Amino acid sequence: MLFSSPTFLLFFAVLLMFYAGARNYRERAAVILVGSLIFYASWKPVYLILLAVSVSLNYLIYSGLSATRSKRLLVTGLVLNLGFLGVVKYLGMALDSLWTLGTWFDLPVGGAPPGWADWALPLGISFYTFHMLSVMIDVYRGEWTHRISFRAWWLYVTLHMIAGPILRASELVEQLESLQPLKAECVKLGALVFMVGLVKKVLFADNLSLLTDDLFSRPDMLDFYLAWLATTSFALQIYFDFSGYSEMAIGLALMFGVTLPRNFLHPYTSRSVREFWQRWHITLSRWLRDYLYFSLGGNRRGKSRNLANLMITMLLGGLWHGAAWTFVFWGFLHGSYLVLHRLLLDLYSRLGVLSHSFSARLLSWLGWPVTLALVWISWVFFRAHSFHDAWIITAAMLGLGETTEVASVRSYVQWLVWGSLLLTLLEPSIERFLRQGLQRWGQLHFTLRGTAYAGLALTLIVFGGSSQKFIYFDF
Repeated sequence: MLFSSPTFLLFFAVLLMFYAGARNYRERAAVILVGSLIFYASWKPVYLILLAVSVSLNYLIYSGLSATRSKRLLVTGLVLNLGFLGVVKYLGMALDSLWTLGTWFDLPVGGAPPGWADWALPLGISFYTFHMLSVMIDVYRGEWTHRISFRAWWLYVTLHMIAGPILRASELVEQLESLQPLKAECVKLGALVFMVGLVKKVLFADNLSLLTDDLFSRPDMLDFYLAWLATTSFALQIYFDFSGYSEMAIGLALMFGVTLPRNFLHPYTSRSVREFWQRWHITLSRWLRDYLYFSLGGNRRGKSRNLANLMITMLLGGLWHGAAWTFVFWGFLHGSYLVLHRLLLDLYSRLGVLSHSFSARLLSWLGWPVTLALVWISWVFFRAHSFHDAWIITAAMLGLGETTEVASVRSYVQWLVWGSLLLTLLEPSIERFLRQGLQRWGQLHFTLRGTAYAGLALTLIVFGGSSQKFIYFDF
């Protein structure tokens, strides 16, 4: 079930009815837990067994850590979780890489990599693994001392099935242990946030996906303009898709009275790649910072070690996104950008460029188009089917491409891309305007709000693109 599908909307309406009829906390918790598991099972029921084993085993490890804060037990939990994640997610990539190396050196590796390693990944396995590991690490560090019941542990891990962002225990557990009865204010606000995400997904991401798929499947037919158009289309598609998913999730949780942190904050208005990562997939960026970058030493062990830690963090962040070397290279690019940014800051400091000087403001303004161009180039490797395709598209973006036949794109589709980009850049102003009108919206009679929602739903049906799965479901 996709959040944007009629089946899910009907399912969630029934879930809300059961939640409204729940008489106490235990029944409310049961409704959310059962609903989360049904949602998960709608994709592939057999993986419920894997989920149950993982959640239960990790609760035992968590309980032991709470009692002893044993480093050995923490290492056991890390090895089991990351080892299993590595096998499930990256075995196919490892075997394929070994087979490729074997063919390069003329070793007897057989005709092709084994097909049995290309199994379907369990939905959200990276997300719920990171959820549980964050608690264990926080307990070991002494940053989380609150005892989590088995029921709350299940809620904490499985709510991400309808939540999405990577959450720390401190952001969610206490809310889940005090679930309140349904409140009209929460339902109204949650529905509004959900609709904003639904518009992003159905009206923009799904429509842009058609152009993205078409152009990225024909890299040899892209000239300078079309290469930038294709990359812009994907950059906007993935933004509208994932930010829309996150906002839909935040809205759904808010209807139950659960507040989730924001996951995107206008990333394409960033004036440096460092700022981009403070605005893009904020919960993942924070997870990588708190549990990987800081664990490696952060900036506490000299400049060279700090730069190496930045690069390692982004390389592993790229690998987290998918079992392909193109993702690792995407992480390498962002690691290089962050390293260069850190070196430039040191250079500006030595040159005496003050934060409020004219030169600093000029560099800041110039930083926006440069940041956008660097992020766009990195998206090519995130989206392309292979390095070969990525090099061709990147060369075209740099004016180095050679094509004998150029793909044709209808004018209205091009206007959709550039109009969507403009909308993205104006999003901060649009959001401020909507916030000012939020109180008045809540005061409108429910028939007027219902009519507006119905009109919006009709618009989505008429102008929405063909239903596509969420991009980040693969991660």
